[in-house]
Amino acid sequence: MSPVFTPVRTRRSFEEALDQIVERIKTGDLRVGDRMPSEREMAAAMGISRPTLREALKLLSEAEIIEVRARSGGMTVLRDLIPPELLTERSELVLEEVGEVLEARRMIEIQVAQVAGQKATESDFEALQTTIELQAKHEGEHDRLLQLDERFHLEVAQSTRNVMLLDVVRMVLRRLAIARDMTPREPSDWKLEVAIHSRTLAALRSRDPRAIDAAMDEHMSYLEAIWEQETGRRVERHALSRAARKSPALA
Repeated sequence: MSPVFTPVRTRRSFEEALDQIVERIKTGDLRVGDRMPSEREMAAAMGISRPTLREALKLLSEAEIIEVRARSGGMTVLRDLIPPELLTERSELVLEEVGEVLEARRMIEIQVAQVAGQKATESDFEALQTTIELQAKHEGEHDRLLQLDERFHLEVAQSTRNVMLLDVVRMVLRRLAIARDMTPREPSDWKLEVAIHSRTLAALRSRDPRAIDAAMDEHMSYLEAIWEQETGRRVERHALSRAARKSPALA
């Protein structure tokens, strides 16, 4: 299935174009060896000029993520592991601001999961299970595991069938680059994260708002606890999800 690109909505069109292509690779819409849509097709889908798109493609080519053939202009995905510096070097987020992003993430992602629990299909659940299995397979590969963790969260957001919710989660994940890089590298820690993802998926499959709430609380608390330990600061934990438990739509 061809990856679906969407119109670029911000003035930073070059960066958003880059992020869209990278996300399609991270989530597996574009796999190693796949031929990418033409430059003309991608530019039209994103609503940007071809010179602007070429800036993004040039960076990806220089990072050896894609291959651009000079004669034909065709493009192929060379690898699916994205160097963290390709995206994080543009972030101006400082460590002190991470707490605010973690606070916002808790408020947003728990509610996104509640929507996903109602709208996700069996195909969505299978995609999440595949990501969990890949995490277990690549134990010890820190950068790839971080990428797969991001993929899991994006897949949950995608299963809401709400583009705006996906955009918000995507923005939060970008802003969390610093905190995510503090994730422990010990095998036992990665095994714990795989277990947390498995429990999250089980809760989503149950479609039980209380189970989803509990699983996502554990999920959010994992990174929050790491940040608190590293900085000595506390993350505010708002319990907005309690309102969801009382909502007739989720009862």
